[in-house]
Amino acid sequence: VQLQASGGGLVQAGGSLRLSCAASGITFSRYRMGWFRQAPGKEREFVAAIHWRVASTSYADVVKGRFTVSRDNAKNTVYLQMNDPKSEDTAVYYCAANRELIDPRGYGIDYWGKGTLVTVSS
Repeated sequence: VQLQASGGGLVQAGGSLRLSCAASGITFSRYRMGWFRQAPGKEREFVAAIHWRVASTSYADVVKGRFTVSRDNAKNTVYLQMNDPKSEDTAVYYCAANRELIDPRGYGIDYWGKGTLVTVSS
């Protein structure tokens, strides 16, 4: 199983950036997908999640209205559109795949990807 995140980099505050996470080795359409992040010196935190069938989504309050999670089951890929990023969004972003509901604490996740660094300059 591999979850390959990409799209990170340097972005100006108020700009936009789209992260992608391509999955292989799993039946992607049967997995709930999530994004978490970890800033330097801080604990990992939940960002967003999208369910496998009904495409319902959930977001952390701090990103709600600015970030959008989506998925393309034909491409085995989940996306995180980051609009109006702020300096506090600077972190390594990780995607996660889980058969069951994604716990915002990150507990019991089936698979984690390697992260992609997002740096927001003010």
